[in-house]
Amino acid sequence: MNARTRWLVMAVLALSAFGLSRVVPAKTGTMKAYVTNSLGDDITMIDLGTLKPIGTIKVGKRVHGVCAQADGQKLFTTIESERTLKVIDTATNEVTATIPLPGVPNQCASTPDGHYVAVPNRSGDTVVIVDIPMGKVVKELPVKKPHNAYNTGRNDVLYISSMGENQINRIDLKKMEYTDKIPVGGIPRPYAVSKDEKTLYVALSDFHGFEIVNIPDKKEIARVDLPPAPPADCELEPHTETHGLALTPNGKELWVTSLSDGGVYVYDIATKKFSKEISTGMCPNWIAFSPDGKYATVSNSGSNSTSIIDTKTQQVAATVKVGEGPKRLLAMVVPAS
Repeated sequence: MNARTRWLVMAVLALSAFGLSRVVPAKTGTMKAYVTNSLGDDITMIDLGTLKPIGTIKVGKRVHGVCAQADGQKLFTTIESERTLKVIDTATNEVTATIPLPGVPNQCASTPDGHYVAVPNRSGDTVVIVDIPMGKVVKELPVKKPHNAYNTGRNDVLYISSMGENQINRIDLKKMEYTDKIPVGGIPRPYAVSKDEKTLYVALSDFHGFEIVNIPDKKEIARVDLPPAPPADCELEPHTETHGLALTPNGKELWVTSLSDGGVYVYDIATKKFSKEISTGMCPNWIAFSPDGKYATVSNSGSNSTSIIDTKTQQVAATVKVGEGPKRLLAMVVPAS
């Protein structure tokens, strides 16, 4: 090993030690959506090139959360019935590891490099941090009625919502402790955090709309109502009028579902105006965008389908039948084998 090679190896090791190594998102491969079927035991895969289903992955009864590392090589899913986190190789669609959890899990979130996955422990009032290379839980932090974990694209930060304390907690993964707790104006449901971590958008229980919060000031900026609609009648999400909420990859729009009237609204962040409703299936539950921003995928828990919406035309390009009780979903580029 010559001097230059030794220097390069030492530089890489140093970057990794300080948490600065990156997993680069795949640019070529197949754009896929993964939909968890919460009343079943599998994940439906959809090819976003053909807009057709291409198979399922059996993972276990009451599959709940799903997240992935940025390069698309590994998928993570939480299984309520087994109280486990499973690691899936996206090249083979095989479960390669099953990691025991201390309680009933909910929606997970992964760091881009796939090193850590945060999992809410709903039966134990904690959020657990799983070290994927080690294959085990390495930290538990207390949180009352944890619900959803979230990542903004950083390897050193994750978020967890507390339904019991009406707040969103920020986790520093270098210190393995909370660095901030952001109060919200009700019981938080799904939420999104801007890339600069200055603005929080959060759906609240029994509210047909969302709240905007200034994170540094920890103050509400606005409470935004969706157009009037009758109360939602969705068994999987009681006391919830809005359950899907996501920022577009460019951060210019917030897409919001209405369980009440079976559709999606697009909120322009600059003009603060809504689009017309985009009709989907019954009880639209969760939203995820393809990395290129071309498609928005929406799980319809009341009609066992996924709506794929062309974000440019804001029209449904396809409706794909999936399994029973679809909830969490994500879209990403899976690299060629």
